[in-house]
Amino acid sequence: MSEKSPRFGKVAVLYGGWAAERPVSLKSGAAVLAALQESGVDAHGIDVDRDILSVLQTGNYDRVFNILHGRGGEDGVIQGALELLGLPYTGCGVKASAISMDKLMTKRLWLGAGLPTPNYRVLTADTDFEAVVAELGLPLIVKPASEGSSIGISKVTEAAALKPAYEAAVQSDPVVIVEQWITGSEYTAGILAGEPLPLIRVEVPGVFYDYEAKYISNDTRYFCPCGLTEAEESHVRQLALQAFAVVGGRGWGRVDMMRDQQGHTWLIEVNTNPGMTDHSLVPMAARAVGMDFNALVLRILETTL
Repeated sequence: MSEKSPRFGKVAVLYGGWAAERPVSLKSGAAVLAALQESGVDAHGIDVDRDILSVLQTGNYDRVFNILHGRGGEDGVIQGALELLGLPYTGCGVKASAISMDKLMTKRLWLGAGLPTPNYRVLTADTDFEAVVAELGLPLIVKPASEGSSIGISKVTEAAALKPAYEAAVQSDPVVIVEQWITGSEYTAGILAGEPLPLIRVEVPGVFYDYEAKYISNDTRYFCPCGLTEAEESHVRQLALQAFAVVGGRGWGRVDMMRDQQGHTWLIEVNTNPGMTDHSLVPMAARAVGMDFNALVLRILETTL
């Protein structure tokens, strides 16, 4: 379209940034920017750097489509800045963004609300690693508390490997958690304007849904419909909605879960700015309800009106 839609005004699409997930955000941002422009929105891409506040102020923007991933863009930092500028923006607010970026804080809230999430411990250099293995059993999964895209995560299958896994994870984040490993199937629920999208079941060729499986591999398989019965899927989608609400989620996001061999669902994490690349899950789920990529991007932007 050559005519610019006046409905949204001038829109800044924020991508890039300085987090470990910068390459993914650049891809997501390019796709979102193209979709908005094709839909006639006066959208402008900004590769975010530390001068972003002055760039936004001098640019006279009306609203922001935030597609930054990871630290600085998904953890409440840019959200607080946009609040100060009085600019409406896509995605979760300051509080939900900060909580969701911190896997430890998210788990504590879920447990406080009585929602199911795998048993865990916080690891430090002084941890009795053998005692942790005795308590939680094997296998285990070790995670930096505040890193996205599965960066710094490793599976531990023998007791002697726990300490090296902690030492690897602490390079990414000073706070490291270890969780019980859930054997079963991985599911993800996209959430859009207060409604859960159809579930996607993820099958990975490797040990777990890591960075390679998420963004690079063409061997990762996605199933939507996910193979659960209607009643089972409805239950899992409602759980995802509850999990999102407990952290204060709004606008759009994604909740990742595991379903064990006994049919119990376990909450793993919330993504408040999920990927929007050709490998991404929210666009896939939206297609299952007849919403193409451009329509999805517009619907997300509409949540700022």
